[in-house]
Amino acid sequence: MSTADDPRPGPHAPTAASGVPRQVAYGHEPDASACETAASSPVGRLAATVERLRHEVRAAQTTADGRALVELAKGILIERLGCGPVQAAQQLAAIAERARLTPLELAADIVNEASRDQVSQVATEFHRRTAAPPPRPAGPSAAVRLRTAESGVLAADDTQAIAHALLDNALRPLGACAVAIWTAAGDGSFALSGSAGFTPEEAALWHHVPPGVATLARRALSGREPVVLPGGTDPATPSLGGRQWPRGGRMAVPAGTGGRLHGVLEVCWPGPLPPQPPRIVRQIEALAQLCAHTLETRPAPTAGATAAHPGVAELIDLAEGLSDPVLILTPHLDSDGRLADFRIRHVNSRFTDPAGRPADRVRGALLLEAYPLAAEDHGLYGRVERVHATGEPFRARHMRLTALVDQVPLTAVAEVSVSRHGAALVLVWRIQDETVRLASLLQHAQRLGRIGGFEESLSTGEITWNSQLFDLYGRPPTSAPLSLRDLSAHAHPDDTGVIDRLLHTVFQYRRPSSAAFRLQRPDGITRHIRVIAEPVLDEEEGLVTVRGAYQDISSQHWTEVALHATRDQLAHSEAESEERNRLALQLQHAIMPPSQGPLHLTGLSVAVRYRPAATDALVGGDWYDSVVLPSRQILLCVGDIAGHGIGAATNMVVLRNALRGLAVTGAGPGQLLTWLNLVAHHLDEPVTATVVCGLYDPRTRVLRWARAGHLPPVLIRNHEARTFPLGQGLLLGAVPDVSYSEQDMQLQEGDTLLMYSDGLVERKDLALNDSLSHLLSAAGGPDRPLEQRLDDLLAHSRSDTDDDTCLIGIHIT
Repeated sequence: MSTADDPRPGPHAPTAASGVPRQVAYGHEPDASACETAASSPVGRLAATVERLRHEVRAAQTTADGRALVELAKGILIERLGCGPVQAAQQLAAIAERARLTPLELAADIVNEASRDQVSQVATEFHRRTAAPPPRPAGPSAAVRLRTAESGVLAADDTQAIAHALLDNALRPLGACAVAIWTAAGDGSFALSGSAGFTPEEAALWHHVPPGVATLARRALSGREPVVLPGGTDPATPSLGGRQWPRGGRMAVPAGTGGRLHGVLEVCWPGPLPPQPPRIVRQIEALAQLCAHTLETRPAPTAGATAAHPGVAELIDLAEGLSDPVLILTPHLDSDGRLADFRIRHVNSRFTDPAGRPADRVRGALLLEAYPLAAEDHGLYGRVERVHATGEPFRARHMRLTALVDQVPLTAVAEVSVSRHGAALVLVWRIQDETVRLASLLQHAQRLGRIGGFEESLSTGEITWNSQLFDLYGRPPTSAPLSLRDLSAHAHPDDTGVIDRLLHTVFQYRRPSSAAFRLQRPDGITRHIRVIAEPVLDEEEGLVTVRGAYQDISSQHWTEVALHATRDQLAHSEAESEERNRLALQLQHAIMPPSQGPLHLTGLSVAVRYRPAATDALVGGDWYDSVVLPSRQILLCVGDIAGHGIGAATNMVVLRNALRGLAVTGAGPGQLLTWLNLVAHHLDEPVTATVVCGLYDPRTRVLRWARAGHLPPVLIRNHEARTFPLGQGLLLGAVPDVSYSEQDMQLQEGDTLLMYSDGLVERKDLALNDSLSHLLSAAGGPDRPLEQRLDDLLAHSRSDTDDDTCLIGIHIT
């Protein structure tokens, strides 16, 4: 080969003399000392042996490819000369010696002369452009290289071996370092059918290129002509081997036969690629044609659809030419070889998903994964499974297709066709025409809304009703429709005026109008109807047609009547409830104002705080009392009636006044609570209540007290707060016969006593003991005026039960 025929660029290209490419990684030479150290180790010697054996195998394959070419030339001589194999071999050796050619070169010339194919045309072009007599090339000629590569392709078992044969026999002498054979699928994706020169890791990363990736192979296939990338990494055009040779040049040539492109042959050089002579491009195009014949007859060794099912590629091409949505399905088997599902290998560009999902969400998924509701009885999956099993096509004009989107089923009606082609199935569906769907939707809307439509031609007198209007009128569909002008004859006599105004507006003023009236049907039923009519005018503003709709509003009418009655009753009930609450609140505030100034008695001061419930509607039954008895003792009590409202407020007044009257007898607090329990139990409506009652003697500073289910008082002494000992005592009104025990507490000057209702401490999320602990902590502390202490306790109260709160403070002086 002449120097002009050698495109090898730069110092990193492999030399033809050595036959072994130099090991270059990312553009720099390995360190010599490091190589010697590695080679001296056992692993290094083993690696060198493996590398030498690998090159020997490649050389043996190349030699075998050359022998195949020589044997082919012998066959041509046997046919031409009519001799045997021995004579043909002798003739080939003699002619080669006289022509000063090697047997391999002479064999290539004989095959080129006999074949007259693209390879022979490239060889002829090469000889024409070479001056005669040409100098002997440093390597094999283009004809020898191409024919030797062809022999290797024919002898290869798969596309991977074909890639090695092309690289070793034809492309490496051109300076190339790697070659890739791409198979193009109908959906725009590429599969790496075979490669040589690339690392296994790099080839594994590029085993499949999805549609839309702008690779060099895609550019060549789209343009149907060779594409050259001179060198350097192009971010817009990612390529296989870009990490191995970042400055390498590339050439991609479409591979096709008979006008059909099957894939692309991509050749990689380790360094920048200068502009190539046309004859070099012709040689690579001839190699691409060899690849095309291979891709046409042999499947690519990938896990893609075309590998597992060779017929899918043709079906994909067919699907892209159809105007209906098409899905290509292949059977998906489980580990035992049984049919588990169908894989959606391809959806064409016309694909329409019933749920509106894009094609990428469906392509590649399992059929039951994309459409789980297809597994229902007599559903789509069962039809597809039967076609796969029997081969009998299936067709349905109206079939429901249901898809789940965010757990919401979306259903469409479609015309469906399923057929089997080899191992694959073609599923075609045509979603029902939008006009039909809208008409069906309108029909259902009219049925649900009880709406009937009409149209009346004034020129011909023709009247058109739909089926819903006949149902509204209670007339059979075979009867004659009624004119709008005759509406008064079928309406309630009291509605004649409303209908006359409607007709006058439509026919005289030629404006749309509506009216509500009572329709009297032939079956005696009266329905409330709303009619809407509009005039249709011609170009000269003449009235030609009247059209409109009737709607049965009987349900709406009676609902409005019931709603008005309910509103009136509710307003009356709300007024009564507000009046009751107002009276109860007035009663409560009259007896117990929210705040009461300090009461200074002999030897003590008394202050009271009352906090009503959070809302006015929750008038409660809490009460407090402090009164000086004829015995000069002071009655102190706090109580809580169960419940809210005016009933609780009135019961509170009864018990409060009863306790005042009983206390005048001079009885102790235990006896007072026993009598008060009988009162509570024998009321017209028995009530339950809790009370703490105390009698304080100012002369001895002794407090006698008893409790009926109530919280014990709190004593504050020397800045510390503690509760009284908890005595026995059942709440009032539970049982008729109960006795209550009394306890005495000796108070001192400066002591403060707190009596309160449970509204001060109760919380929904906290135990009562914890709430009492918080109260004791807040009640203690430095001395301060009694009223301020009570205000602080109310302000820091942690209650959240929306209950009334009573608080009495007694300070001993």
